[in-house]
Amino acid sequence: MKTSAIPVKQAIRRYNAFGQYMKDLYGQPVYKVNVDAGFTCPNRDGSIATGGCIYCNNDSFRPTACASSLSLRDQITNGIPYLRSRYRAEKFIVYFQPFTNTYAAVDVLERLYREALDHPGVVGLAIGTRPDCVDPEKVELLERLAKDWFILVEYGVQSVYDKTLRFINRGHDYECFRKAVALTAGRGIHVGAHLILGFPTETRDEMLAMAGELSQQPIAFLKIHQLQVVKETALADHYTKNPFPTFQYDEYLDILVDFLERLSPDIVLQRLFAAAPDEILIAPVWNKTRSELLRDLDRRMEQRGSWQGKARIERDL
Repeated sequence: MKTSAIPVKQAIRRYNAFGQYMKDLYGQPVYKVNVDAGFTCPNRDGSIATGGCIYCNNDSFRPTACASSLSLRDQITNGIPYLRSRYRAEKFIVYFQPFTNTYAAVDVLERLYREALDHPGVVGLAIGTRPDCVDPEKVELLERLAKDWFILVEYGVQSVYDKTLRFINRGHDYECFRKAVALTAGRGIHVGAHLILGFPTETRDEMLAMAGELSQQPIAFLKIHQLQVVKETALADHYTKNPFPTFQYDEYLDILVDFLERLSPDIVLQRLFAAAPDEILIAPVWNKTRSELLRDLDRRMEQRGSWQGKARIERDL
């Protein structure tokens, strides 16, 4: 027997949103303070490669206030008053965002992480990194911090297919991601992944199959967004010489809904769309605000009687 009714858990929202999750956890909204701690990446400094991932231009996603020219403390002390003034925010997560934020010696990492946590209102950290840049000693550090703070490690996987990881010059395979997640999970650390939909190496069915694969991994958080071609990247050069289709707006909404239906309803969604600045974005150009994107997604899911995990629930009935 199949049903189209929304489970009680999804009665308020059709997907498991990060903002609501944090509000439920702390009794009020929690806001991210983005910081650039001056890290680089082994895919840029020659340890693995020098070109980086072919899509990577950090200016496509980091706020202008997130700049390593300022000290870590100054970035936080500048960011918190802005969030307090604009949103009346009282609780914050410091988000180590650009490049690879576990790519340093453990003593350096501990100093930076504890400096970030040493601010009134900060309840934890979100740490963006690569799965090939953690080891038992670094995970032990995160485990110690997680005893007192909310610690979220976001592993960039981008795709579960090695053919795609080779195409984007990722520098590691999918098995590397699985090992890093296994090393981190079950230790009080919140484990997340970052995935991109739309690489020309993958079919639509292959993209959708990633929802089932990631649902089998011990991850609790996920960022998904459409592939964007931005200036000053190897992908932009490739796109100019060998154009490939990128998602039209309605097309992406449809595949995103299909993806969410196949994803475990227990996974918390941190991000569903990318929004590179107009001045560096080449494709796809949608001219949509964040609120319009989320509104249209909600409408599409409502029209389809859809919710996160629907296909998995119906399959098991």
